[in-house]
Amino acid sequence: MMYENLLVEMRDKVAVVTINRPDKLNALNNKTMSEIKAFFASAADDDSICAVVFTGAGEKAFVAGADIGEINALSPTEAVRFARLGQETFTSIERLGKPCIAAVNGFALGGGCELAMSFHLRVASENAKFGQPEVKLGIIPGYGGTQRLPRLVGKGRALELLLSGGMIDAEEAYRIGLVNKVYPLGELVDNAVGLANKCLANGPLALSYAICAVNQGMESPIDEALANEAHLFGLTVATDDSKEGTSAFLEKRKAEFKGK
Repeated sequence: MMYENLLVEMRDKVAVVTINRPDKLNALNNKTMSEIKAFFASAADDDSICAVVFTGAGEKAFVAGADIGEINALSPTEAVRFARLGQETFTSIERLGKPCIAAVNGFALGGGCELAMSFHLRVASENAKFGQPEVKLGIIPGYGGTQRLPRLVGKGRALELLLSGGMIDAEEAYRIGLVNKVYPLGELVDNAVGLANKCLANGPLALSYAICAVNQGMESPIDEALANEAHLFGLTVATDDSKEGTSAFLEKRKAEFKGK
């Protein structure tokens, strides 16, 4: 599939996707959001894509935010639809049963921070900046920021960012658990791909079930979450990959997973 605002490069089994609007600091306009949604819908059914690394073009921004011009022209009803498109798109990333890594290479503000938070893992360059500055515009985040941020960093730290509209740097983002690793800018994407390949060395069905268990468990009481974990554990034990993985361990050899 061809995209106007996305570049897609395959590095073996890892799709490296780049938002290519550097003149707009990779801001999320409606066209770009629709293309992101289309890519992840396609990736869900594409067996050649086993993991995704997502970044922004240039050295200044991952995604500097949503397109403010588009927001300014919205009616309240249109604003709800606008928010729901972003929420649905980002949820499709979060629920993709393949490792998805945001490689944040600069500003990740507003919708850009919300986009990064929908990925399973986040790595950042040393020059990265994170924030939810929507209150400075008299609005609140609409793409999931008020929900994913406290789940990642806790209610107090989330509210500080949401209410102040301030920015934090990569080291502070790492300290509070918003990002997993920090790298020099020139090494960011390669390290993100390396992290993706480290995940892909494991059983693909196990990866998918682990993502599912975490996502569902975060929304459930602990007893329900544990019951679901046990159910998914049972499903993994029934797979050929489980037999291969446990046999390989006992035989002291490398497992050869088939995703079955």
